[in-house]
Amino acid sequence: MDTSLAAQFGMLAAYNAWANDRLYTAVAQLADTDYRADRGVFFGSLHGTFNHLLLADRIWMHRFTGEGEEPPALDASLFEDFAALRTAREAEDARIVAYIAARSEADFAGTVCYRSTRSPAMIEQRLTHLLVHFFNHQTHHRGQAHGILTGFVGEAPSLDLLVFQRATGIGLIRGSGGDFSQPERRSPSVAAGSK
Repeated sequence: MDTSLAAQFGMLAAYNAWANDRLYTAVAQLADTDYRADRGVFFGSLHGTFNHLLLADRIWMHRFTGEGEEPPALDASLFEDFAALRTAREAEDARIVAYIAARSEADFAGTVCYRSTRSPAMIEQRLTHLLVHFFNHQTHHRGQAHGILTGFVGEAPSLDLLVFQRATGIGLIRGSGGDFSQPERRSPSVAAGSK
């Protein structure tokens, strides 16, 4: 089994695209009013959260590559239309996968200099540490979106990394992945508020 940094970050890039696709597919079934409803998460709604994720990915990809857009504010709305946002998300996920695939082990040992979005400070960090943040940031906000979706319909697709690994075979030594096509559902006791 390949345990190189390229393999590990390649898995995270592929997982990122897979999880985003599953979440966008589920959210596409919601009414637009639900999609845009403020549910008290940091960026308000699914729409705000999805825009923030794309925006943040574009900021970081610009820092990593020196190419592409670098939105100036963390709460900007890049797309008002869900279909256009999804198309842009898919393109950005493909860009992330390609970027990681093109990195050598020597590249992963490098550093990135960037200016913070929140303050004018110039910062230099190891690429590997920034990539961990990059993929963790996605997971953090996807978790908020997953919670919003579950609140609306009582279920959402599993986004667990293990489900992705079992579905793709990445990291499996033996055994099969099982069927994870069914969404995760809130238990009736949780939905009713009992303990």
